[in-house]
Amino acid sequence: MKLTAIERLQELAAQRQAVALITDLMSGAQHLVLRAEAEPDIRAAIEADRSGELTIAGKRCFVLVRNPAPRVLIVGAVHITQALAPMAALAGYDVTVIDPRGAFATADRFPGVALSNDWPDDALAALQPDFRTAVVTLTHDPKLDDPALIAALRSDAFYIGALGSKKTHASRLERLRAEGFGAQDLARIHGPAGLAIGAKSPAEIAISVLAELTARRRLNAQP
Repeated sequence: MKLTAIERLQELAAQRQAVALITDLMSGAQHLVLRAEAEPDIRAAIEADRSGELTIAGKRCFVLVRNPAPRVLIVGAVHITQALAPMAALAGYDVTVIDPRGAFATADRFPGVALSNDWPDDALAALQPDFRTAVVTLTHDPKLDDPALIAALRSDAFYIGALGSKKTHASRLERLRAEGFGAQDLARIHGPAGLAIGAKSPAEIAISVLAELTARRRLNAQP
């Protein structure tokens, strides 16, 4: 790989850009293709995070996929988050906990976890959720959860989860409809968040949420 290609890959990684390095197996010629500009076969390989051989324009090529790290953005520095954040990190996700309540989002409660004390809409505007990002809201407070969900719905986040009872979720959907979101948008929200495993404790709920977002990412399950 030429130095210029390596440097460009490093630049794109810093920008959280999904890219594939295409190598012609006959000539050795190489070029980079961004996900947004890729033809369907290459785009599918990028989104599946799958490197390998492909025939492109009649030529045998090796497609080396380089994706940004998967992320989980958690809104609400609550007890469930104290379990979910380290579990998600152990599963290979970059984790950021977002909560403007400084007494909740502290290094003592979340050692080694990236913290944001911005309001959720401001935090998500800065973090720019992409197709490798999951957004989970856990506060039960519409003032915090709703702005995060609005921002997430306007992004390419692969998973959007919101904690709360069915009644709470129904009220949440009504508020989001009033913001102009339709049925297809709202179907992206997993609410109540998590697989139905009978979870009771904060750790069990964290397990169910992580399992659901992992299934969404790995199995490409429908919302």
